[in-house]
Amino acid sequence: MYSFEPSEEQKMLIDAVSRYATSDLRPAAHDAEENKELPPKLISKGWELGVLQASIPEAYGGFGERSAVTGVLAAEAMAYGDLAGALAIGTPGLFALPVLLIGSEEQKKQYLPPVIEADWRAYTAALLEPSFDFDPNDLKTAATVNGDDYVLKGEKTFVPFAANAEAMIVYAKLDGKTAGFIVPKGAAGLKVGEEREKYLGLNALPFYKVTLEAVKVPKANLLPGDFAAVLAASRVAMAAMAIGVAKAAFDYSRDYAKERDVFGVKVAQKQAIAFMLAEMRTEIEAIRLLTWEAAWMIDANKEDVANRPTWLPLAR
Repeated sequence: MYSFEPSEEQKMLIDAVSRYATSDLRPAAHDAEENKELPPKLISKGWELGVLQASIPEAYGGFGERSAVTGVLAAEAMAYGDLAGALAIGTPGLFALPVLLIGSEEQKKQYLPPVIEADWRAYTAALLEPSFDFDPNDLKTAATVNGDDYVLKGEKTFVPFAANAEAMIVYAKLDGKTAGFIVPKGAAGLKVGEEREKYLGLNALPFYKVTLEAVKVPKANLLPGDFAAVLAASRVAMAAMAIGVAKAAFDYSRDYAKERDVFGVKVAQKQAIAFMLAEMRTEIEAIRLLTWEAAWMIDANKEDVANRPTWLPLAR
């Protein structure tokens, strides 16, 4: 038996995120898309809400405990304002959460406090590859052993803030399985594309291609845990943000239909339009419940969500 009734702490966090998303993110979204840049103050204000910090234990610089359900609630509320802004504010989580989920105790103590305790800084991750048949469990990027180091070779795409990242987690195939490697800023052989990648609706967020030309990292930089935990967290987070965007689109469509007159009748009173709006709302709610259930399963360790049928796919 499970319930999705938010706790008081969750309600307070989601209320704060929702106010920021509607009052700050959304008014700035159009200009940010046109100017291809999110104002740093806007990102800092979102970072100060403490969504990521609330997922990190005090021992590593945070002030809470990891909860996938809380994460998806916050991601949905943030993306309701603007997807690019939500992704920008959450980018350090691409680095911090994998370290928390599958990193060693030494890695958590070394790498999490600099991310969590400071102001927003660019920490990121490189998983996606420029291949039509991309499979996170069968990567083209490879890691090989060379003495006391691992050598990484391959190409990555869709890497946010790669040009000025303090560090990134690069995922590569090691012994037939996907593994994460902490790659510091300025590592020899780490090449970031000179031009930003362009994605409709995400022009405000700087994405880059990354090439790994025999990048050496010490064996201590390998995240020793199971990548499946990271993949599951990624899937529910992306699904939650998709729900936030879909909900925003639905609300806009509904309000427009209620206000728009066509031949003396509100558009919403047209049966065909009303049916479409009802179907939109039904599908959004159905996907929301599936996402919440998946997040609850992660928190309860009920099953390996990463290996379920991919009704929560990664963005490609």
